[in-house]
Amino acid sequence: MVAVGLLAYPLYTDFSQGRLQHRLRTQIASPQFKQSYEAHAAKVGDPLTRIRIPKIDLDVVVVEGTTASALKAGAGHYPSTPLPCEDGNVSIAGHRTTYGKPFANIDQLKPGDLITLDTPVGSCTYAVQTAPFVVLPDGKVPGGGTVIDNTPGEKTLTLTSCHPKGEASHRIVVKATIVKGPLAGA
Repeated sequence: MVAVGLLAYPLYTDFSQGRLQHRLRTQIASPQFKQSYEAHAAKVGDPLTRIRIPKIDLDVVVVEGTTASALKAGAGHYPSTPLPCEDGNVSIAGHRTTYGKPFANIDQLKPGDLITLDTPVGSCTYAVQTAPFVVLPDGKVPGGGTVIDNTPGEKTLTLTSCHPKGEASHRIVVKATIVKGPLAGA
């Protein structure tokens, strides 16, 4: 019974996430959502942006928030960080083994790989700057601070996920810098 449960749980979460993603894709295209986005009024669980990473065949809607319920969508925006494509360190967390496992292969990203965020008010593209690296679950980096700390003027994107796959003992982190969009001068 336990083995069946362990095998069935990821399938159930993937099915659940697929249904939720379908609903979020409809919501993100609505005029009401654009108004909410422009007003910085997105609530936890609201669709926020669409993340596309061709290198790992990723295309999912990211919701606002990183709570357990928000992350059932697969990926969520850290509310304490700037909105996608804005100045600073935009940060997004995602699952690697459940709920559609959108970040299952972020460990395969390399410098130069592109990440596009599509928002209701425009798009921007970031390029991965360094190979993925691993930190403790609190995200602290040497010298103080965390990987999601805001860095005004740096125009960065941070992706985080549990590491290794299926465990939560560490976090894998990908850092990228904007190369195209409203803040890159393109």
